[in-house]
Amino acid sequence: MDHYVLVKDCLKGKPSAQKQLYDLFASPMLSVCYRYTKSMADAEDVLQEGFVKVFFNLHQYGFKGELGAWIRRIMVTTSINYLKRNARYQSELIFPDEHLHAVDTQSPPELKMEAKELADLIRQLPPGYQTIFNLYAVEGFNHVEIGKMLGVQESTSRSQYARARALLIQWIEQKNNAVKRSVYAK
Repeated sequence: MDHYVLVKDCLKGKPSAQKQLYDLFASPMLSVCYRYTKSMADAEDVLQEGFVKVFFNLHQYGFKGELGAWIRRIMVTTSINYLKRNARYQSELIFPDEHLHAVDTQSPPELKMEAKELADLIRQLPPGYQTIFNLYAVEGFNHVEIGKMLGVQESTSRSQYARARALLIQWIEQKNNAVKRSVYAK
């Protein structure tokens, strides 16, 4: 598909092109939004808000880089802003600077699970941990960028990521141990 023609047609205000752009990217971008929210309804709200921003700012795209990556960045930013202004998430988006108990994160457990299982574990993280983990490990932002996005120090982003990673490792180890126990019990 030629994204150049599609974007140009969208910029001309052609409804069929706008629908085609939405249909092309809605499903993968809904997955992005869902990673940051706690319900599909919230993810759908973020998706709609994000696409309003996409169409409003499409003239700024400039055809530098992949269109999907440009839209993804808008969706991530829209998700973060949604979390910041939504009272239900605001109280949960707290980034305490408490010390983390020493956890060996250098040798993660053998990962014996499906991608969906891992995604489900990530969704169980506290919202602050989940947000930073997704921004760093999934989206590829660095801690300086994350700090600016969330209004926290770079060191807070680093420590929250370390805590999220340690918690995921602990859960994976528990899951692996439970599987081993059930295999040996047979």
